[in-house]
Amino acid sequence: MKKTINVSNQGATLDTSRRNFLKLSGIGIAVAGLTLVGCEDDDFEYNDNKIFDLGMGDVGVLNYAYALEQLEADFYTKVVNNFYAGISSVEKEVLTDLYHHEVIHRDFFKAAITGATNNVLPTLEFQYPNVNFNDKSSVLATAKALEDTGVAAYNGAGKYITNPTYLVLAGKIVSVEARHASAIRDLINPLTAAFSGDDVVDPATGLDVAKEPKDIVMAAGGFIKTPFTWKERGIN
Repeated sequence: MKKTINVSNQGATLDTSRRNFLKLSGIGIAVAGLTLVGCEDDDFEYNDNKIFDLGMGDVGVLNYAYALEQLEADFYTKVVNNFYAGISSVEKEVLTDLYHHEVIHRDFFKAAITGATNNVLPTLEFQYPNVNFNDKSSVLATAKALEDTGVAAYNGAGKYITNPTYLVLAGKIVSVEARHASAIRDLINPLTAAFSGDDVVDPATGLDVAKEPKDIVMAAGGFIKTPFTWKERGIN
């Protein structure tokens, strides 16, 4: 059965008094609103081992994005709940802004997918075995890896989206994720070209890197404790 859900920014709060660039970009996503149409209740399934499969078509891509947003929101929640020693006011501001954005993204996907289908990716559990949350270098290096991965994930999955409404949503969010990546890179190497390094921007085309879902899940798999599959994209 197909369902329609209207998603807005009601209930989302974000302090805009400082009106810095990162905050405003996050608010732009939050207030945009979205109408999701066309998810089928039977687009999702569990395999024989009761492990959740992300599903087919656009639904699978939405669940894939939701999984990554859950990871980023979980990471930044841990960061802001116990800031690393010696954090500067600028670092605290940026990391707090990113925390707000990722929580909004996560909750946005949850509300949208839950309203459009009875089958939604469950809340995942994560682990950070090699991250020292009390160490600046460890936290920022992990944030950099997650943000770079997020941008590459959206860019790589875009070609699998058939519904233009979903494609607009992905385009809006990936633009914010790219700003996140640049902000973190600038914290690590201030006032350098690292914010758009050749490792994430192709110098020949000026385009961000795009990676296939299978490669993204492999890269982020060490953080994801709850198993899931996406058989349509070869993730088993």
